[in-house]
Amino acid sequence: MMQNRMKMHPLDEEKVNSLLHRAKTCNLATINSNGTPYCTPIHFIYWNDVIYFHGLPKGQKLENIKRDSRVGVSIYEMEGLLIDAEGKPCDTNTKYESTIISGNARAVLDHEEKTNVLKKIIEKYTPDLANKEFPDNMIKGTAVMRIDVTKLTGKYYG
Repeated sequence: MMQNRMKMHPLDEEKVNSLLHRAKTCNLATINSNGTPYCTPIHFIYWNDVIYFHGLPKGQKLENIKRDSRVGVSIYEMEGLLIDAEGKPCDTNTKYESTIISGNARAVLDHEEKTNVLKKIIEKYTPDLANKEFPDNMIKGTAVMRIDVTKLTGKYYG
Protein backbone atom coordinates (compact mmCIF):
# COMPACT_ATOMS: atom_id res chain seq x y z
CA MET A 1 0.00 0.00 0.00
CA MET A 2 1.29 3.44 -0.91
CA GLN A 3 2.07 5.78 1.97
CA ASN A 4 -0.43 8.58 2.42
CA ARG A 5 2.26 11.25 1.89
CA MET A 6 3.26 9.54 -1.36
CA LYS A 7 -0.31 9.82 -2.63
CA MET A 8 -0.51 13.47 -1.57
CA HIS A 9 2.94 14.57 -2.83
CA PRO A 10 3.92 12.65 -5.98
CA LEU A 11 6.48 14.29 -8.24
CA ASP A 12 5.15 14.77 -11.76
CA GLU A 13 7.14 13.40 -14.71
CA GLU A 14 8.76 16.76 -15.50
CA LYS A 15 10.04 17.18 -11.92
CA VAL A 16 11.24 13.56 -11.78
CA ASN A 17 13.19 14.11 -15.00
CA SER A 18 14.63 17.36 -13.64
CA LEU A 19 15.80 15.62 -10.45
CA LEU A 20 17.30 12.70 -12.41
CA HIS A 21 19.28 15.08 -14.60
CA ARG A 22 20.51 17.56 -11.97
CA ALA A 23 21.29 15.26 -9.00
CA LYS A 24 25.00 14.54 -8.73
CA THR A 25 24.90 11.39 -6.61
CA CYS A 26 22.60 8.54 -5.75
CA ASN A 27 22.67 5.35 -3.72
CA LEU A 28 22.77 2.01 -5.50
CA ALA A 29 21.56 -1.08 -3.64
CA THR A 30 22.65 -4.52 -4.82
CA ILE A 31 22.23 -7.93 -3.21
CA ASN A 32 25.17 -9.71 -1.55
CA SER A 33 25.64 -13.47 -1.99
CA ASN A 34 24.18 -14.03 1.51
CA GLY A 35 21.03 -12.06 0.61
CA THR A 36 21.90 -8.92 2.57
CA PRO A 37 21.75 -5.50 0.90
CA TYR A 38 24.87 -3.67 -0.21
CA CYS A 39 24.36 0.08 -0.68
CA THR A 40 26.92 2.22 -2.47
CA PRO A 41 26.94 5.96 -3.28
CA ILE A 42 27.66 6.48 -6.97
CA HIS A 43 27.87 9.17 -9.65
CA PHE A 44 25.41 8.57 -12.47
CA ILE A 45 23.72 9.91 -15.56
CA TYR A 46 20.15 9.48 -16.66
CA TRP A 47 20.03 9.22 -20.44
CA ASN A 48 17.42 7.71 -22.78
CA ASP A 49 15.36 6.54 -19.77
CA VAL A 50 18.32 4.50 -18.46
CA ILE A 51 20.60 5.09 -15.49
CA TYR A 52 24.30 4.61 -16.23
CA PHE A 53 27.31 4.55 -13.95
CA HIS A 54 30.98 3.73 -14.41
CA GLY A 55 33.95 2.62 -12.38
CA LEU A 56 36.62 0.02 -11.97
CA PRO A 57 35.91 -3.28 -13.73
CA LYS A 58 36.02 -5.23 -10.44
CA GLY A 59 34.37 -4.78 -7.07
CA GLN A 60 31.61 -5.99 -4.81
CA LYS A 61 28.75 -4.12 -6.48
CA LEU A 62 29.71 -5.53 -9.89
CA GLU A 63 30.05 -9.04 -8.50
CA ASN A 64 26.63 -8.67 -6.90
CA ILE A 65 25.11 -7.49 -10.21
CA LYS A 66 26.66 -10.42 -12.11
CA ARG A 67 25.02 -12.80 -9.64
CA ASP A 68 21.67 -10.97 -9.37
CA SER A 69 20.82 -8.10 -11.71
CA ARG A 70 18.06 -6.68 -9.50
CA VAL A 71 19.01 -3.29 -8.07
CA GLY A 72 17.48 -0.32 -6.30
CA VAL A 73 18.42 3.33 -6.67
CA SER A 74 17.57 6.17 -4.33
CA ILE A 75 18.03 9.82 -5.31
CA TYR A 76 17.33 12.52 -2.75
CA GLU A 77 17.79 16.28 -2.64
CA MET A 78 17.06 18.18 0.55
CA GLU A 79 16.32 21.87 0.05
CA GLY A 80 16.04 22.74 3.73
CA LEU A 81 14.15 22.37 6.98
CA LEU A 82 10.64 23.66 7.51
CA ILE A 83 10.57 24.83 11.13
CA ASP A 84 7.18 24.90 12.84
CA ALA A 85 5.96 28.48 13.41
CA GLU A 86 5.55 27.73 17.12
CA GLY A 87 8.96 26.07 17.37
CA LYS A 88 7.64 22.57 18.10
CA PRO A 89 10.51 20.18 17.35
CA CYS A 90 8.19 17.29 16.49
CA ASP A 91 6.46 19.42 13.84
CA THR A 92 9.68 20.27 11.99
CA ASN A 93 9.64 18.90 8.47
CA THR A 94 11.94 18.70 5.46
CA LYS A 95 11.58 20.29 2.04
CA TYR A 96 12.87 17.71 -0.47
CA GLU A 97 12.47 15.82 -3.74
CA SER A 98 13.27 12.13 -4.11
CA THR A 99 12.92 9.13 -6.38
CA ILE A 100 13.01 5.43 -5.68
CA ILE A 101 13.88 3.25 -8.66
CA SER A 102 13.87 -0.50 -9.20
CA GLY A 103 15.59 -2.01 -12.18
CA ASN A 104 17.93 -4.55 -13.68
CA ALA A 105 21.60 -3.77 -14.15
CA ARG A 106 24.05 -5.14 -16.66
CA ALA A 107 27.42 -4.30 -18.15
CA VAL A 108 27.53 -2.19 -21.30
CA LEU A 109 29.59 -4.16 -23.81
CA ASP A 110 28.85 -2.22 -27.00
CA HIS A 111 31.85 0.07 -27.62
CA GLU A 112 29.81 2.90 -29.13
CA GLU A 113 27.26 2.93 -26.28
CA LYS A 114 30.06 2.78 -23.72
CA THR A 115 31.91 5.69 -25.36
CA ASN A 116 28.75 7.80 -25.58
CA VAL A 117 27.94 7.15 -21.91
CA LEU A 118 31.45 8.12 -20.80
CA LYS A 119 31.17 11.33 -22.85
CA LYS A 120 27.82 12.12 -21.15
CA ILE A 121 29.37 11.49 -17.72
CA ILE A 122 32.20 13.90 -18.54
CA GLU A 123 29.69 16.50 -19.78
CA LYS A 124 27.77 16.24 -16.49
CA TYR A 125 30.63 16.23 -13.99
CA THR A 126 33.52 17.98 -15.77
CA PRO A 127 32.00 19.98 -18.63
CA ASP A 128 35.25 21.92 -19.12
CA LEU A 129 36.87 18.63 -20.24
CA ALA A 130 34.01 17.55 -22.54
CA ASN A 131 35.91 18.29 -25.75
CA LYS A 132 38.93 16.21 -24.79
CA GLU A 133 39.50 12.82 -26.39
CA PHE A 134 40.16 9.83 -24.21
CA PRO A 135 42.27 6.86 -25.24
CA ASP A 136 40.64 3.65 -26.41
CA ASN A 137 42.41 1.64 -23.68
CA MET A 138 40.70 3.82 -21.04
CA ILE A 139 37.30 3.03 -22.54
CA LYS A 140 38.12 -0.69 -22.62
CA GLY A 141 39.46 -0.60 -19.04
CA THR A 142 36.43 1.15 -17.54
CA ALA A 143 33.29 -0.69 -16.50
CA VAL A 144 30.11 1.00 -17.66
CA MET A 145 26.87 -0.34 -16.24
CA ARG A 146 23.30 0.37 -17.26
CA ILE A 147 20.18 0.08 -15.16
CA ASP A 148 17.01 -0.54 -17.12
CA VAL A 149 14.26 0.98 -15.00
CA THR A 150 11.32 -1.30 -14.17
CA LYS A 151 9.66 0.99 -11.59
CA LEU A 152 10.14 4.63 -10.70
CA THR A 153 8.31 6.70 -8.12
CA GLY A 154 8.98 10.25 -7.01
CA LYS A 155 7.77 12.40 -4.17
CA TYR A 156 8.31 15.81 -2.67
CA TYR A 157 7.41 17.83 0.36
CA GLY A 158 7.43 21.51 1.04
